[in-house]
Amino acid sequence: MNGVEHWIRKGDIKLFLWRKAPAAGSAHRGTILFVHGSSMASQPTFDLQVPGRPHSSVMDWFAERGFDTWCLDNEGYGRSDKARPINFDIANGAEDIAAAVQHIGKDVLLYGISSGALKAALYAQRHPERVARLALDAFVWTGDGSPTLAERRKKLPEFQAKNRRPIDRAFVRSIFARDHPGTADEATVEAFASAILALDDSVPTGTYVDMCSKLPLVDPAKLPMPTLVLRGQYDGIAGFDDLIEFFKRLPNPDKQFTVMAGISHASFQQKNYLTVYHLLHAFFSQPEPVYLG
Repeated sequence: MNGVEHWIRKGDIKLFLWRKAPAAGSAHRGTILFVHGSSMASQPTFDLQVPGRPHSSVMDWFAERGFDTWCLDNEGYGRSDKARPINFDIANGAEDIAAAVQHIGKDVLLYGISSGALKAALYAQRHPERVARLALDAFVWTGDGSPTLAERRKKLPEFQAKNRRPIDRAFVRSIFARDHPGTADEATVEAFASAILALDDSVPTGTYVDMCSKLPLVDPAKLPMPTLVLRGQYDGIAGFDDLIEFFKRLPNPDKQFTVMAGISHASFQQKNYLTVYHLLHAFFSQPEPVYLG
């Protein structure tokens, strides 16, 4: 499917959005905004084309089913502006989402992964009226019980000392090796790495600093919309008990917590990616409750 570039402004900052509209003739099912994580821009994550991998692009898959799909390069990533001498933290990313939603002009079905889930949740906390449904994948609340963050904290002074950190192919491969090797196929990992590195050879440190030293950033009691929490079975960043405590505090009874079998981090690039599509589609297309008591 063909996509369309959108360039928007957040004050003086230029941000890149990518849209894939609903398939011709399909009934409109809603508008999805996808928010990427700490170490890659949006198109490699949400519109990755891999030969021989059916429905590799989650944007294509949802657009074919009547959803208006959008993704955003946060400031500091991909094709968006990178010039400001800051580390582009999670709060800044939530401001990017605000600019994107204003441009889209509709309430959104909001999906975020990893630090993108934190950005999405923070935006939803600030602007609950603009989020119809919220999906948080590889989310972390307080950071308790996260082996990935425990390792990352060892380098916190290094991340705090600079605004960007280098990435290369070996780093991208490490995302899929650190938790449970074998959850993603080699062709997909290599295609993902190539797409990431075509846009960035370094990424901001702000989300790493926030996740290692400033959690929690989100109050679940301030998220009144229906919410889905997705956790990969092997994901080392999303502590299970931490997420359960977050889930308990979500006020809307229309909420779901799902463990995704055979999945670690970067769920759309896993062998079981179609499971993720199914879960997300069910949540985003779920009818509103007729009776709440």
